[in-house]
Amino acid sequence: MNSEQDTTIVIEPSSVRNSHSPLWIVSQEPLLNELVSYLAQVKEVLEANPKASCELTFSRAHIRECRAAFDRMIRKGEEDLHRLCQLLCEQLLGSTKIESFVVGELAETGKRFSLAQRIQPEDLYSTSDLDLGTRQLQKIKYFENGEWVVPSLVANMVEYQPVEANEYAIFKMISRIKAEEELWNKVVDEIFNLDALVKRDKEVRHLSRYVKDVFGIKLVVGSVADMRALQERIASLEWTAGDLTQPAVTKGNASSERLNFLEVKDYLDGSGKQSGWQAIKSVVTWRGGVFEIQVQPLMNFWKEREFLMRESHAGFKARRELVRTHIAEQVPLFGFYNQLLKWMFQDMQGELPSFQGISVSCVE
Repeated sequence: MNSEQDTTIVIEPSSVRNSHSPLWIVSQEPLLNELVSYLAQVKEVLEANPKASCELTFSRAHIRECRAAFDRMIRKGEEDLHRLCQLLCEQLLGSTKIESFVVGELAETGKRFSLAQRIQPEDLYSTSDLDLGTRQLQKIKYFENGEWVVPSLVANMVEYQPVEANEYAIFKMISRIKAEEELWNKVVDEIFNLDALVKRDKEVRHLSRYVKDVFGIKLVVGSVADMRALQERIASLEWTAGDLTQPAVTKGNASSERLNFLEVKDYLDGSGKQSGWQAIKSVVTWRGGVFEIQVQPLMNFWKEREFLMRESHAGFKARRELVRTHIAEQVPLFGFYNQLLKWMFQDMQGELPSFQGISVSCVE
């Protein structure tokens, strides 16, 4: 029979057209680029033939290779983030001390606490930020229900503290990444252009900011005037071959010598923020990676830190997940892709996800 209902589509990964992955951050890893392009092409075929069935076949060995590539991608992004922070310190802050800052939570009560530990620059390149935070918390146990328990990790970041006053009145600089176990969400977000879906949906439009950043830098200053002066300075930064020697950045690479600004959003007048939150947020590329750089006043920084320390911060993550849950209800294929990527990148021992009209198999 030739009806659309009875059509079965088989798309082999090897047949994927040679194109850039829809997720910019994975484009430098060929295996990830191939996998994400494959999933994106399958989505396009299914959307064009909604009554057709589709067969997806994966190899466990290939998925393991993709997971290893994913880990390499994160480590490279972290390393470049630390190198960029080191360059910014040299240009803007002067001498600094570096601390690993973590927020932990007690499971029984939900109470939160913070820990700061002095670290050396080389520590940033020998382990991941997530491992730094996890190891710090593992040094602490609390007594609960008759046993000693390690607190759970809520947030971890690296703080650069200037040891003396600097020209731009910078109190501190902070770097952070999204937790590695959350990043598979980014793949699906980009395949389905989640930002566009969110903006079209009135119920969750105001939550679109929760699904955008991966690697971030925050510079905290005193006043609005300090913010504008610092933003202008960041926009004009350039590094010579000599500047790039210390953080071991490839010399003569134009993508290392300056920041390429993709987007700048000015929230100094509180526009678009009912809370009066203020900041200048920039999205830049550097050495092939994409980073968010935020300049923020001290008062807003302490409000955010206080919010992070409260139990109500759990609602922040809940609202972020609400975006994806709501969109999955409207676009079921989006929900299936989330389950599929979670299976690939987090729990390949679990049961394969299923979806009407899609047959998924995994071979050794």
